Amino acid sequence: MSQELKILFHNKNFILSKKYYILSVLFLSLNTFSDTKLIILGSGTPNPDPERYGSSYAVVVNDSAYLVDFGPGVMRRASAMSPSYGGQFEQMEIANIEHAFLTHIHSDHSGGLADLVLSPWVMGRDTELKLFGPKGLKSMVSNITEAYQLDIDYRLYGTQPANKKGFVSIVKEIEEGVIFKDTNVTVTAFYNNHGDLKESFGYLFETEDKKIVFSGDTAISDNLKKYSKGVDILVHEVYSSEGFKSKTADWKIYHKAHHTSSIDLGVLAKELYPKTLVPSHILFWGASEDSIMKDIKLNFTGKVILAEDLLVIE
Repeated sequence: MSQELKILFHNKNFILSKKYYILSVLFLSLNTFSDTKLIILGSGTPNPDPERYGSSYAVVVNDSAYLVDFGPGVMRRASAMSPSYGGQFEQMEIANIEHAFLTHIHSDHSGGLADLVLSPWVMGRDTELKLFGPKGLKSMVSNITEAYQLDIDYRLYGTQPANKKGFVSIVKEIEEGVIFKDTNVTVTAFYNNHGDLKESFGYLFETEDKKIVFSGDTAISDNLKKYSKGVDILVHEVYSSEGFKSKTADWKIYHKAHHTSSIDLGVLAKELYPKTLVPSHILFWGASEDSIMKDIKLNFTGKVILAEDLLVIE
């Protein structure tokens, strides 16, 4: 074989090898690519609406679920999404729930804490619960554990012995910045604008395929804007601009300082332009879902999905 043919043959094999290498990398990338889903567990407020449980969400990534807020009913809603109760998410079997992030210590966001600490343990969770949230969370967990010590001791040492780890909580009281990272997700906390409550946060979840922001309870927040530009999903609280008209003067002052109206949310979404806007923690005050959507769409022409309990968003 001539030297020229040898070089040509070698170059051809090199090109083919390079081509197959690139295809292999692409194939492996596709097979390791996350398929992140957002589950609305509770889209409600302090008002005890039986159709909308206390504020709670789950970010499901690969084989894990990460809760954001744990309002009243959180474990029942989580169970509804698990195969044990007809759901499709193995990650939502409550014994598998090991991570939760609290935006702020208001009862509609944290009222399910005792259930979150104890029920997964009763159902077999054998590792500690990892909790992240504002100052005061450690005290809440400590007091709950003390309040249920009789129940805990009964399960540990009675006729139905349980493991000694699953009821234990490891609590990290947070400040702004990256607060958690594993192979599935990086979680960044940021201060929002919940009126005179300073220990109040939003969260940015970053996975291989999505960026999701949870506003927490907040009025319009410049700090939130820094973390939310062009994200895949923006879950943002809202109250009805129409319903607001019926409130008394003192409640108008409060809500305007602590929360975001449907008209203002549309203006905000126009500026940030998330791929999907999910209005949640919805204060209707007698207004309809259609009126809230109409208010938002006065300014924002993008995709809007109004939150409802047990909704899955991809």
